[in-house]
Amino acid sequence: MGARMAPPGPPRGRAMATLNLRALTSWVGIARLLAVVLSCLSFSLVASTGDFGNAYGTWCMFSWCFCFAVTLLVLLLELLELYPLLPLSWDDFTSAFSMLAALMVFTSSVVFPATLIKSPCNNSKCARQAVATTSSCLCFVAYALEVSLTRAKPGDISSFLSTVPGLLKVFEAYVACLIFSLLERSEYTKGSGLMWCVAVYSLCFIFTLLIIIFTIGRCLSYIPCQLEKVLVGYNVLALLMYLTAMVVWPLYSLGGRGRPDSCGSDCWWNKNLGITFLTIFNLIAYLVDLVYSTRMVFFRAPP
Repeated sequence: MGARMAPPGPPRGRAMATLNLRALTSWVGIARLLAVVLSCLSFSLVASTGDFGNAYGTWCMFSWCFCFAVTLLVLLLELLELYPLLPLSWDDFTSAFSMLAALMVFTSSVVFPATLIKSPCNNSKCARQAVATTSSCLCFVAYALEVSLTRAKPGDISSFLSTVPGLLKVFEAYVACLIFSLLERSEYTKGSGLMWCVAVYSLCFIFTLLIIIFTIGRCLSYIPCQLEKVLVGYNVLALLMYLTAMVVWPLYSLGGRGRPDSCGSDCWWNKNLGITFLTIFNLIAYLVDLVYSTRMVFFRAPP
């Protein structure tokens, strides 16, 4: 009888799948698991009420579902260690997403009860809405914890979007999106001053979004200039532009016009006031961004 043949082994050149359990047991993994459970609980409870048909309810449902799906995908990719196969900077992507998710869930936690929960709250539908709001608030805490855990240490710029200036870029782009959602064509076309403000919001948003996309896509190295100093110059320009918008927008959109007596949630006056406050928030964000970027470029600690 011939020699017994050994059982065939795995094909050569094919990597065997491995499980990285630390993706679930680390503090970041635990925060992501909590975010998945809480976001799922939020949109499930709201879906069970069947009352989310207006624009605000639809936005909240989209936020919870989007954050749930992407966070679950991130967990699976890290658990199976498949993320190195993706043509992107994984640390930058996860840092940017966790910041975006925190902002989206925070907005939903404020908008949903303010627009959809009716007083007095004395039935099962309202109770489910209240529990969904509480779950959403806890989900925001989970994402905020992830942002805190993954934020780069001072002096570490290997992952730009995990630094304070990088996280602020995500904040600035998100606030600009909120501003766009409140704009009404019938309002900002009434004067050149308001159209200038819309141009400020649009230009700064486009440039900020390009920085985020190029960073995640590892394309910044192809730019033939000192990117850090370009970013400082951009922050200076954006700060000055937002400073003009902070003065011009309330002057032309609210000046001389009081709040109407019958002013609901979709009232033009409320929206213009909201844009005013969001403009101030972004102005402060660009100012802090400029300070941190300047320190990173011109005042680096010696190695």
